[in-house]
Amino acid sequence: MKKLLFAGIALGAMAALAAPASAQVKVGVGGPMTGANATFGAQLKNGAEQWVADVNAKGGILGQKVELFVGDDAAKPEQGVSVANKFIADGVKFVIGHFNSGVSIPASEQYAEAGVLAISPASTNPKLTERGLKEVFRTCGRDDQQGAVAAEYIVKNLKGKKVAIVHDKTPYGKGLADETQKAMKAAGVKEVLYEGINPGEKDYSALVSKLKAAGTEILYYGGLHTEAGLLVRQMRDQGMNTVLFSGDGITDKEFWTIAGPGAAGTLMTFGPDPRKNPAAAAVVEEFKKKGIDPEGYVLYSYAAGQVIQQAAEATKSTDPKKVAEYIHSGKPFDTVLGKLMFDKKGDRTNLDYVVYVWKDGGYTEL
Repeated sequence: MKKLLFAGIALGAMAALAAPASAQVKVGVGGPMTGANATFGAQLKNGAEQWVADVNAKGGILGQKVELFVGDDAAKPEQGVSVANKFIADGVKFVIGHFNSGVSIPASEQYAEAGVLAISPASTNPKLTERGLKEVFRTCGRDDQQGAVAAEYIVKNLKGKKVAIVHDKTPYGKGLADETQKAMKAAGVKEVLYEGINPGEKDYSALVSKLKAAGTEILYYGGLHTEAGLLVRQMRDQGMNTVLFSGDGITDKEFWTIAGPGAAGTLMTFGPDPRKNPAAAAVVEEFKKKGIDPEGYVLYSYAAGQVIQQAAEATKSTDPKKVAEYIHSGKPFDTVLGKLMFDKKGDRTNLDYVVYVWKDGGYTEL
């Protein structure tokens, strides 16, 4: 009996040693899968899922299949921390996320402590990469870059117009509004009104009345598409032709649905449209076959996966520390966004924001 038992143990041990093919690279994608920002969570999830499908179809990373874990942070910092801790407990070593800067910043503290590498496709607040966390990166740009482009456009093309600044009090929205205000001030332009709103509210008529009384011709808004759409709709309801100017937080067609046709002429800063990048052509076609428009941050999420994959293959390791060191080295990565390189902070070294205009339910580059 003992001999049979020992033989079974030995066979079990040999089977375990002979099964490295079952090993998996665990990757998490975190974002607001529910709530007011769920359209952006869907963008991150769609990009990550397509990347996982494509990389697994080619044998995975270093011969190991990628397993994707999805975490819903509902755009809430405390829930983002819970998602991070759940990923860590599940053995996730790489994270694509999060979306909101106010979530990515506290969640990244958890990742850094656990040695997990995180690449945000969408969090633009400078603080994310200014804290010296070695395993934190982003495939998008920063608010200080984006705000400078918006201010330059206002100064050069909307000279003499009365500009008001409104933000949603979040690290992203206020951060972007303040960077735009700073750049405007440096160019000698002073806003006629500076206000903060509470996201999630439905009635901004009192603020709109203030904007109207101030003679606002350009409203620069730092925040996301839901509130931006409501502001446009309610300005039109009060007979205002004020042009909304915002950032990458409104890069979803739902903005037009909320705002209505009065959104025509809305201005927005965002990176060059990745859907038009030749490097993304094949992937964009795959999305179209599934009925998905890879707008906004879909391809930024896909690119984050490509960076993880290429760094792991270059180092022949799935150790997040080694992968992070390689990404920091300044080596180029071939992605759907084109060639990407990263500095010592974890920021892209090559990003140009451009200005878009909304019309007919979508946005086009000016």
